[in-house]
Amino acid sequence: MANRPTRLVLGSASPRRKTLLAKAGLDFLVLPADVDESFDPALAAEVAAVMLAERKANAASLLAALDLPDESPWVIGSDTLVVLGDDPTSKAPGRLPTYLGKPLDEREALSMLARLSGTTHRVVTGVAVVRRGESPENTTVVSSAEVTHVTMREITEPEQRAYVDSGEWRGKAGGYAIQESADQFVDQLDGGGFDNVVGLPVALTLKLLQKAGWTA
Repeated sequence: MANRPTRLVLGSASPRRKTLLAKAGLDFLVLPADVDESFDPALAAEVAAVMLAERKANAASLLAALDLPDESPWVIGSDTLVVLGDDPTSKAPGRLPTYLGKPLDEREALSMLARLSGTTHRVVTGVAVVRRGESPENTTVVSSAEVTHVTMREITEPEQRAYVDSGEWRGKAGGYAIQESADQFVDQLDGGGFDNVVGLPVALTLKLLQKAGWTA
């Protein structure tokens, strides 16, 4: 296996993750896989994010085995969760954790933005790297999660409506995109970095790749 050609595969259709990896100077193939993204909401956010990232990476590695039969690529899977109410530094202590996924419509996007207004929530991104071996016993799986505490100022109702009307919320966990105009609502980031909130902590991803045996 050591003599087989290798490359990186991003198992995600997210243009944001693609951009972050490209800016890091990595050469990779995009090969997303559709997976079931449901999980037990009683799980800790870090556990759920890593589980979903591994699920995506494993699914994409199966596709890679079909598309690249003579290679053994390192496959990156990632999943980002926005969670409100289960963090001790939250401004709403004692609330049960609430996972905010991708809004289905404008009404849900507006509701999410209103719930996040004036709070500190967590953005948790799980990252997994899978390199499939010639047998399951020889398959490498490494994974971890990064957490960013995002403090938002109070967002007025007209601001909420204007943001939802912009359409930036579409396809975004939590209904906002910090890399676009939603950064105007953010007062502070603690813990993980800006790229984690965008959808892929690059330093963590590189660390996991190296742990899995990849070299630049």
